[in-house]
Amino acid sequence: MAFNSRRINPLDLQPRKAIGVSLPLSGKAVFNSTYQTKDAIKTNIINYFLTGVGERYLNPNFGTILRNLMFENINQDTVDRVKNTVRRGLSEYFPTVNPVDFRVDGEPDTNTVTLTLKYSIRDTNIEDEVVINFQQ
Repeated sequence: MAFNSRRINPLDLQPRKAIGVSLPLSGKAVFNSTYQTKDAIKTNIINYFLTGVGERYLNPNFGTILRNLMFENINQDTVDRVKNTVRRGLSEYFPTVNPVDFRVDGEPDTNTVTLTLKYSIRDTNIEDEVVINFQQ
């Protein structure tokens, strides 16, 4: 008889142990800690989106070209490049993240790109969403 099993990260079983730092960095002591895997993964995905390629020391391939694209006209070609870049980066740097729904909405009039990523974490029942607006 089969049933839907789920894994729990061992770090989630230790409720007082911080496993990451949340964004923005404006807590009482500058850093707000995260205590669950889903919060740490969400923060890491946001950090990945906001980091430019070549910006990370000793890991120059980490990050996206999203900020560079903000100075180009927003059209279907730009939206396709954003989708390809993000999909490639997610598969390389976040292998446990399974994108469920990924949308890139471009507003040519205001030169704004809204990136919406709904994802699940493999072998768990955890689902979450990240929405980021890039505006020139």
